[in-house]
Parts: sequence; structure tokens; C-alpha cells
Amino acid sequence: MQGIDCFFSLSMARLRVSSTVVVIFITIQTGLLLFMYARHSSFLPHSEEKPSQVHILILSSWRSGSSFVGQLFSQHPDVFYLMEPAWHVWVTMYQNSAKVLHMAVRDLVRSVFLCDMSVFDAYMPWKRNLSDLFQWAVSRALCSAPACDSFQRMDITNEMACKTLCGKYPFSKVEEACKTYSHVVIKEVRFFDLKVLYPLFTDPSLNLKIIHLVRDPRAVVKSREQSVKALARDNGIVLNTNGTKVEDSKYLVMQEICRSHVQIYETATQKPPNFLKNRYLMIRFEDLVRDPLSEISEMYKFADLSLTPRLESWIYNITHGQGPGKKKEAFKITSRDAVNVSQAWRNVLSFQKIKKIQEVCRGAINMLGYQLVDSEKEQKDLSLDLVLPRRRNQFTWSSFSTKN
Repeated sequence: MQGIDCFFSLSMARLRVSSTVVVIFITIQTGLLLFMYARHSSFLPHSEEKPSQVHILILSSWRSGSSFVGQLFSQHPDVFYLMEPAWHVWVTMYQNSAKVLHMAVRDLVRSVFLCDMSVFDAYMPWKRNLSDLFQWAVSRALCSAPACDSFQRMDITNEMACKTLCGKYPFSKVEEACKTYSHVVIKEVRFFDLKVLYPLFTDPSLNLKIIHLVRDPRAVVKSREQSVKALARDNGIVLNTNGTKVEDSKYLVMQEICRSHVQIYETATQKPPNFLKNRYLMIRFEDLVRDPLSEISEMYKFADLSLTPRLESWIYNITHGQGPGKKKEAFKITSRDAVNVSQAWRNVLSFQKIKKIQEVCRGAINMLGYQLVDSEKEQKDLSLDLVLPRRRNQFTWSSFSTKN
């Protein structure tokens, strides 16, 4: 947490570009992108072969286990991985709303998928090193050749060792490394509407697939309470507070997060457009930690990747540690008892909090296959399984209405 605050402070101190200039830059860039895409599409037959690279977007929300899932891909020797590159967009244009920033985030994600890292010029207009990129050291690809000579591709890399050995390599290594991998994987928490991504699905230069990671909203709240200060700026953007940092004491951010999961899942599964066929996979964090190898094998198959013996051993170790993890490890990937982590909210949160969360997220809880609790007794009874078998749930927007 302290490292993130330090990173944030240093980054903000170096930002000297006004939000207005960046918005103009992004608007011009997007217009050019759409023009080139339209021109490209008009001259190419629809039978054009898919790009050689596979592009995977891990779509989730804060404190939902997405950093863990990101590492499952990052440590794979065929994957170039970046964690939340759109952080740079939100930090630069923090006075805007999440909805307004969707376009800029989408354009940045597209550029990263195409290994065009010049997109970061708008957000980091100075001579850069690897260490200027948000959470760069959690990417094995940026800790191994050709980005850094200290590790090999088959190595399981460590964030702290990478920071020590690789941070001073030039930023140009990001693009150089990206172009040498068969898979580009991005983890993002800053999309709230699947339809925003439709231009990427129909872009002939991309071979995009979505892994939608969800988690029991009650567990998400418990985890968010460990990271209140770190999430305050993002909360303000979600709630459109014109740059004011806010805490989520009334669970308004959680309500928006739950709405977004419902919207994404419904859009992808209920009469989706043809281009979404076989390109969307929903994973529940609780299923993942209960049966890691089975769920990870499903994700890898979806992404056209193979599970190596070295990765299989690492996955076992990372999911069978001691205890749920400490508060200072809230943004770290450490060895923990993953099942214990997924159930910790039942012992930590008060029943009054749980009732409120269930009110604002009732539709998402039902749709994603979690069981509501009606009493503190049910909450504390760990023999009562609150993770239901995966099924197709019916949902209506009226389920989101809260009690007055």
C-alpha cells in the first residue's frame, strides 16, 4: 500500500500536462483510429485471417482477485502481461467520470494490444524507464529478456527482485518485448460497460477474448475495507465527484460495480451479437480458489495456452499458504490459503453491513450464483455453502431497487 502511495505521489509530481490537452489528443487519436478502421474494413475481405497474436482482456473490478488471475497469465512464458495500464488515464484525467473516460481507456488498451506503446506519450511526456509504468514489476515479461536480462522467460519472477534489477531499463523495452510474444494479456478494472468494447471485437487487427472475473460482493467489500485510502480517488471517478476523493461508506461505488457486472454478463449471454461467440468467459473467484487447476485449465484452454509443470507447481504453492494475508499485503500476490481468503468476510463483517451490501447488490448476488443470508447465524455457519452451482440466472433491473 505504501509503495503504491509513493508511486502515485512521484507520478503526480511529474505530470505537467493539462487534462484539456490530453482530451484533445485522445479525441484526435480516436477520430484517426475510426477513420483508418473504416478505410481498412472497406478494402479487406471478411475472410481475412485472424492476427497472429491472441489478445486477452481480464475484465473485473477492484479487490475481486484480478491481480491473482493476472499473475496466472503473467507467469506463463508465452504471455506479455500488463496490469491496469489505464491507471495512467485515470490519474491524468481524474476530474472526469468513468463513463467519459471509457473512450480513452479503450483506445489505450487497443494500442497496448497492438504493442504500440507510443500511446503513453500523452500520460507520461518525459524520458521514461520501465519503472514509470504502473505496476510494471508484476509483469514477468518486463522482468525477463528482451526487456531485462536478469531473468529468463521460463522463470517464475518475483516483484521485489524485478524492481531491484530491471527498473532502469528504457521504456522502449516494453514495446520491444511485447512484439515477441504470442499472447498479449491486459487486466483492467476500469470498464463498466461491455458495449464500449464492441469496436475492439470488430477490429480486424485484434483477436480479442474476454475473461470476466467476478467475486461475491460481500467478500469484495471486506477486501475494500483494507484499501480505503488507495481506492478513494478511483471512487471519486466512479461517482463523478469532479476530482474529489471519497470513501464508499454508503456502498454507492459497490452498487455501480454490481450494476456493471450484471450489464457485462447480460450483454455477453443474453442474445449477444455474433462477434461475441466463443469470446467471453465468466469465472467466479470462489470457483477458482476451490479448484484452481480445473478453473485455470479452462481459462488457458479458452486463451489457447498450455499449462506447464512449473506453472502447475507455482499455482499450488500460491494457493496453499498460511492464513488469509495481512493488511499491508492487500495489493500483493503472496502465498495464502485461498479458500480461507474467499470466506473471510463471513467472520469479519457485521451482519448489519452484510444486509446493506445485499440490498444494493441483490441482483448481482442472485445472478452470479451466490446465496443471500437472512441472519447472523447463517452468516457464521461455514458449513452452509453460499456459493451455488453455476447456472443461468434470470435477472431484471428492478432487483436493484433498495429499501428506503
